[in-house]
Amino acid sequence: MPSAPQLSIVIPAYNEAKRIFQTLETLQKYLERERLRAEVIVVNDGSSDQTVTVVESYRSQWRDLRLIDNGGNRGKGFSVRNGALMAQGDVILFTDADLSAPITEASKLIDPIKRGECDVAFGSRAVDRSLIGVHQSPFRETSGRIFNFFVQGLTRLPFKDTQCGFKAFRRDVAGPVFERQTIMGFGFDPEILYIAKKRGLRLREIPVRWNHVEGTTVRFLRDSCRMFLDLLQIRWNDLFRKYQ
Repeated sequence: MPSAPQLSIVIPAYNEAKRIFQTLETLQKYLERERLRAEVIVVNDGSSDQTVTVVESYRSQWRDLRLIDNGGNRGKGFSVRNGALMAQGDVILFTDADLSAPITEASKLIDPIKRGECDVAFGSRAVDRSLIGVHQSPFRETSGRIFNFFVQGLTRLPFKDTQCGFKAFRRDVAGPVFERQTIMGFGFDPEILYIAKKRGLRLREIPVRWNHVEGTTVRFLRDSCRMFLDLLQIRWNDLFRKYQ
């Protein structure tokens, strides 16, 4: 019987047909170069383009590639949760399909977990902004800082950037975190960090290289309002002991 993978990479995917092939090719070359026993899990979130077709075609040449379907458009948070709960690797890493944080930065998150220094490691754009290659617009960067101000104020999470889509968990402690997750949209990141901290897990924010990539599915005004309400939901959930 083959041994369990060292690493599971979860990729939430919604209408990613134009770039998912290149992403998978980049991941495969990286894993082969690093000699990591890994599985890659693409979670299709109700894509209306050819995302599924592209991933299925790539599976014929890569047996460690898995495709999970959400059965409709359920949200990025649902996709990450779905993939994480089905992952089999010792460490679970989720990353955006555009690889805005290059996969070569993965060791920055994985190694501290493997060494037993932390249980959760997550990439940050705000700890060292000199690592940002291609910036977002000044308006979006300012909005991100404002959102993080509310994250710190409402959740007491002492981190500078909770929204970078590049996070890693020890699998043996990740299950209870994702099982308690209630936010399924773009505002899920602070919630899973909040739950992890509440459960006594050791969290580490790590600066990573990052580049803005065009083609995001975020609708800025609508999703920003929704994410602010999600912060209030975190407080509400905690008040009523939904994270116990």
